Amino acid sequence: MNYISTRGLAPQLRFSEILLGGLASDGGLYVPESYPKLSADELAAMRGMNYRELAFAVLSRLIDDIPHDDLRKLIDKTYTAEVYRFTNTGENAEDITPLKTLEPGLHVLALSNGPTLAFKDMAMQLLGNLFEYVLDKTHGELNILGATSGDTGSAAEYAMRGKRGIRVFMLSPEHGMTRFQQAQMYALQDDNIQNLVIRGVFDQCQDIVKAVSNDLEFKSKHHIGAVNSINWARVAAQSVYYFKAYFAATHSNDQSVSFSVPSGNFGNVCAGHIARQMGLPINKLIVASNENDVLDEFFKTGVYRPRPETRHTSSPSMDISKASNFERFVFDLSGRDAARIRALWGAVESGGSFDLKADGLFGRVPDFGMVSGSSNHANRIDTIRTVYEVYGTMIDPHTADGIKVGLEHREPGVPLICMETAQPAKFDDAIREALGIEPVRPAELADLEAQPQRKHVMDADVNAVKQFVVDHSRQ
Repeated sequence: MNYISTRGLAPQLRFSEILLGGLASDGGLYVPESYPKLSADELAAMRGMNYRELAFAVLSRLIDDIPHDDLRKLIDKTYTAEVYRFTNTGENAEDITPLKTLEPGLHVLALSNGPTLAFKDMAMQLLGNLFEYVLDKTHGELNILGATSGDTGSAAEYAMRGKRGIRVFMLSPEHGMTRFQQAQMYALQDDNIQNLVIRGVFDQCQDIVKAVSNDLEFKSKHHIGAVNSINWARVAAQSVYYFKAYFAATHSNDQSVSFSVPSGNFGNVCAGHIARQMGLPINKLIVASNENDVLDEFFKTGVYRPRPETRHTSSPSMDISKASNFERFVFDLSGRDAARIRALWGAVESGGSFDLKADGLFGRVPDFGMVSGSSNHANRIDTIRTVYEVYGTMIDPHTADGIKVGLEHREPGVPLICMETAQPAKFDDAIREALGIEPVRPAELADLEAQPQRKHVMDADVNAVKQFVVDHSRQ
C-alpha cells in the first residue's frame, strides 16, 4: 500500500514512513494510492467481530509494512476494557463503543469511554502505541507539535505521556475551551508534555502547526511529528468505529445506514468517507456544523469560504473555520486531480475561497453521500433537554448538534447513527443551562480543575513556537 499526497508533488511513501509526520513535503495530505475495496464475503465475515478484530480487519488493509502479528498485538494492547473504562451507560466496557438505541432506527454511538472522555481517544490511544513501536524499531525520537480546539490535545497527551522518545508540544487557544478541557491538559505534570496557550483562536494554532510542518529543514532537524487529523493514521483508525456501528445497527449487509457527525476539522466525517470508499454500506454522511458553518455553506452552495474570524460557541471543539481534512475529500471529489487541489488550496492559503459549482464539480457531491446542516446555541440546548426528557439520555453540546442536524436528514427505513463526541461532564455549563443539574463525572476526575496547572502563554508567532520546541527538546 503506497500513500500519495493530495497535491501530487511529494514522493509516494509507505504507512510507516508517513506515520510520524503531518503534511506531505508539498504541503498536501497523504491518502492511499487507492482505497482497498471490501467484498461482500469480506464484509459478511466481519459481522460479529469484536472491536479488536474489526480494527485488525480494517487497518491491516491499510497498513502492510508492519508485520500482521505485531499490528494485532498493538491493536489488542489498545482496545481493552481497562483503557476504555469510563462507560456511563451500564454496558459492558469490553464493547468499547456500545451503540445506544434511543428509539428504533435512531442511535447514538458511544465513543467517549476513553481516558479523556472524548471520541479522540479512539484513535489517539492507538497512535501512541504505533508511535512507540516505530520509534523503538528505529531508535528515533519525535517532537509532536499539535493544535487543539478542545479534545485533541488532552487525548494526545494522555496517549503519549511517558512514551519513550516522544515529547508533546500542544497549542491551544487562550479562550473558548471549557475549564474541564483546559484542566485535562494543563494539570498534566509529565516531563514530556508541554502546553502552549496561544493568544488567538484555534485556526491560528493550526496555521502555526502547518507552517512548522512546511519548514522541511526544521521539521527534519527537530524530528517534528503530528497527531492532528492531518495525520493519516488517525483518521484511518477512526474509520474502524463506523464498521462497528454499522454491524451493531443492522441485521444484514443488504441494509444501509446514515451517520450524523459533528464536524469542525472534517476529520471524523472523513473517517466515515474512508469507510464508505472501502465499501461499507453508508447511505448518507451528515455533516453537522455549529455557528462556524463553513462546511455547511459548502455542502449547500459549493463555495468553500473560510471565515476571517472564528466564533466562540457552546460547542467549542467545533469552533474551527478552516477544515484541514476537507482537502482529502475534495481530492476524491475532483477525481484525484492533484493540480486542481494545488490551485484550490493555493487560493485558500492566500486568504481566498473557491467555488466548485461553476464548473459542475459540486454536482458530484451526492455520489459521495454528503449532506449537511448547522446548529446554534438555542438548538443545542433544546436538543440536550429533549433527548434527556424523551429518552433519559444526557448528551454533550457537540453530540446535540449532530442529533439536531441528523434528524433533519433522517429517512424512513434507514437507521440513523449519531456520533457521540464527548461525555457531558466536560461541558457542565451547557448541561446546567439545559437541564438545571450537574453532569456526573468519573470520581477520579472530580477535582480536576483544582489541581496545579502547568502552561506557557505565548503570542501566535511561528518563530516563537519553533524556539520553544528547540529549547525544550534539549531538556
